[in-house]
Amino acid sequence: MKIDARLLIAASLLAVATPAVAAVSPAVGKALNAAAAAAKSRNAAGVAAAIGQARAAATTAEEREKTAQMAGFAFTAVGQFGQAAAALEQVGAPCNQLGPLYYRAGQMDKAVAIARNCPGEASQIMVAQAMTRQGNHKAAIAAYNKLIASNGAKPVYLENLAGAQFKSGDKKGYLATINRLIKSDPSPKRWKVLLTELQGHNMRSEAKLALYHLMLTTGTLERPTDLQDFARLALINGQAAVAKAALDKTGGGTDPMSQKLAAAAAAGVAKEGPEALKLSASPATAFKGGNAYLGLGDYAKAMAAYDKAIAANGLDADYARVFKGIAAVKGGQKAAAIAAFKGVNEKSGMGEIAGLWSLYAATRG
Repeated sequence: MKIDARLLIAASLLAVATPAVAAVSPAVGKALNAAAAAAKSRNAAGVAAAIGQARAAATTAEEREKTAQMAGFAFTAVGQFGQAAAALEQVGAPCNQLGPLYYRAGQMDKAVAIARNCPGEASQIMVAQAMTRQGNHKAAIAAYNKLIASNGAKPVYLENLAGAQFKSGDKKGYLATINRLIKSDPSPKRWKVLLTELQGHNMRSEAKLALYHLMLTTGTLERPTDLQDFARLALINGQAAVAKAALDKTGGGTDPMSQKLAAAAAAGVAKEGPEALKLSASPATAFKGGNAYLGLGDYAKAMAAYDKAIAANGLDADYARVFKGIAAVKGGQKAAAIAAFKGVNEKSGMGEIAGLWSLYAATRG
């Protein structure tokens, strides 16, 4: 969620009221009145022509000041923010008026230079947003952290900070900020923003499957294409019943892929029980056995199978920790879930999703 730049200009628009045109020569007064009329009708060419005439006719300091004030008002009204700012800067307009105008004009360097020396929250917002627009995400992170330190951890600042951290590749900082956001508001809406963004990450199929499980659990898995992808990954990982449930939510489909997945899910469900028992017996295949039990909704047996895979300390150990945690969440064992997620090696490719599941478990109910 971004702070609307139009909010930053509001104070400027209010401050640049229609200036009085008294105490000037008739030639200047006529030109200024023409500029005001052109501004009212949003006639940019008319504004430029009238301001040009007023500048040419102005001979005193007062006339030049009133011309500059009218230029600020009229150019702002027709969206010529750079010209408005330049005119007002010549007569010493305040920084909280100039900064937003240069920002709207797209002159980010000028806007930032002014805003950095201008007190107030709006100026700090402008610096942060300007850094974001310029693609300087590290500077944006610093600016949002300063905003939060000065004005409190408002959700809009945390959201923008998380966005800057994500774009800069600061995964650790991003997750820390997301933790702060969700701890204050663990609503489905908040989870949806986070998890749909994470779908764009490159991740292992096991991590993507765990992400889909989290989306399902938080009520944010809605699109048929996502449900179909969830079913595909669940089938690959031996969670046939999970795949069938996901496909059922799509309402079926007549396309070849949907029919193929539905047939595979039905066949998998038919043999999932015996497969779960058989695979769980050996540490070498216990992870797959846990997946089968997870699909069947037998969370206690799933956890026991995953424990066997973890004890074997093979390649599946961190995958098993994540899915053991998922089984524990679904089985109502919060403490066991958090312990499992926290045991995941951050470098295993499962660390990020484990952190999010741990956050969900910690904020649940």
